[in-house]
Order: sequence, then structure tokens, then C-alpha cells
Amino acid sequence: MRVIGGRFKGKKLLEPKDKETRPLKDLTKESIFNIINHSKKFSIDIKKANVLDLFSGVGSFGIECLSHGASYVTFVEKYEGVLPILKKNLNNLKSEINYEVVESDILNNFEFKSLKLGYDIVFLDPPYKEKALENVLNKIIENRILKESGIIIIHRHKKEIDEFPKNFQLIDEKKYGISKIIFGSYS
Repeated sequence: MRVIGGRFKGKKLLEPKDKETRPLKDLTKESIFNIINHSKKFSIDIKKANVLDLFSGVGSFGIECLSHGASYVTFVEKYEGVLPILKKNLNNLKSEINYEVVESDILNNFEFKSLKLGYDIVFLDPPYKEKALENVLNKIIENRILKESGIIIIHRHKKEIDEFPKNFQLIDEKKYGISKIIFGSYS
């Protein structure tokens, strides 16, 4: 697994040895960034974006955002089996500190209101079996985490059927292999 574009293009990312973490595949990541950069359905300038990477894992998505020039990335991860790898991947960038790692459980007692920024992109990559996605989205909406023109990007198994809050607006959905990527916002 590597950084696919931008300033850190080609940099190898460390991966976990266990099967608990499912890193975002390079092809899927590349497709997401093509959509972010070229979609007519929304307008995000990654170079000025604040990004919230929930269920960060090894940091593949957020690091890609940093490589493409994102202003700031907040990584949120709780799994102790992957946190040291996330931190190593970030340290290996030898970059200015325009990110933070929040070691917290998004599903239990995470204080969204403790986040200091509004975000242009909120990326969620929960375990495929996770069913509480609607609750997380509700908290993002209630706490006004997403900026008005921002987007929410969700990585799920293509067969997963999720419930979304009534004010979640589906913008687009793409399937890649066993994955699907959902782009949305809220009204």
C-alpha cells in the first residue's frame, strides 16, 4: 500500500499484521480522489480542506489528503493494534504538523463537540460489520462538524445496506470490487 499522488507519492505505508483492520485499497483511494477533484456534483478544494478521518486505521485516506495538500487532518482511531502503525506512518512523512491523532472510540462516548474545526471532508471507514453508522452520522450533523459545502465519504461493503438520517443527502455511490463508496452531505 502506497500514497498514490501528491507530495508523498510512492511513499510506502505500513500495514497491520492482523486481520482486524481493512486498509483502503489503492485503486479505491485513487477513484475517490479522482471524484473529489473532478466531480461536478460538489466542489471541494483539497488544498484548502480540513479533513476528519474517522475509523482511521493506518491513516491511508488522511495521509493521502495531506499528500494532496490538505490544510489539516484529524485522525480518529481507537484500536490499539493499529494506533502505533498510524503514528509511524505519520512520523515517516517527516512533514510539518498539520494533523492530530485522537485516540478515541467513535461509537462510544466520543465527544464530537470537542473537535475544534469545521470540516470540508468527513471520511468514515468503519468495520464492514458495524451497524451504528446512522448514529455517527446523526452526531456529525447535530454537532455541525461538516461545513455547509462539505461532503461525507463513506467506505462500506457493497452488499451492506445502511440506514441514513433523514437529512442525509446522497450525492453519489460507486462500487469497486467488494467496496462501495458513498458521497453525501446533509441538508
